[in-house]
Amino acid sequence: MPTIAIVGAGPGLGLSIAKLFGRHGFAVALISRSQGKLDGLVEQLAGAGVEAAGFAADLTDRPALVGALAAVKRRFGGIDVLEYSPAPTGPAAATALVGPLEVSVDNVAPQVDFYVYGAITAVQQVLPDMIARGDGTVLVTTGASSTMPVPMMGNVGIAGSALRNWVLNLNQVLADKGVYVAHVPLAVWIGSGGPETQPDTIAEIYWTLYTARAEAEHLYNAL
Repeated sequence: MPTIAIVGAGPGLGLSIAKLFGRHGFAVALISRSQGKLDGLVEQLAGAGVEAAGFAADLTDRPALVGALAAVKRRFGGIDVLEYSPAPTGPAAATALVGPLEVSVDNVAPQVDFYVYGAITAVQQVLPDMIARGDGTVLVTTGASSTMPVPMMGNVGIAGSALRNWVLNLNQVLADKGVYVAHVPLAVWIGSGGPETQPDTIAEIYWTLYTARAEAEHLYNAL
């Protein structure tokens, strides 16, 4: 049974991705800070007939994140798909969004730590195995400010843009190694309106990317 590890799992998009991949025969590993919340998500997935387990780790705690992904591999035997879509907590969340004129080292650093360093740490735990077997998928999610000017997100956009650049470069260098890497920038307030904003609808993008392997980047704009 293939396994998807969802880093930054929550009750919205993360749960929808888990349910969708689970319906297609995947075991699901969920990673986020709160074990209690993870246990609730696992219970929901079990009710839908999906094999799942939760692994608590703060994404800014590198050893904890490394340990969580190692535990996923011990539990399920490997990771076939890594999906990274964290929602900011802790210092990253505490740092208010600022415009370009207010950007400083102090309000950019937590965002880089959370988005970029967290993603690098997570991807490093799965990439060697994927390259060795010549197969694997990494899907990385950011907001729209990673691809276009969004002045109110002056500090977050710096981190998201850096992460996007790395992901697109990975896509190019891994294409001939059987490993597919793609970036999903979401220009949408998830759950805020019609069907196009709902997590179940957005989750379909991730399944299409996984199966088709046709795009290095898919911008989803529902604003």
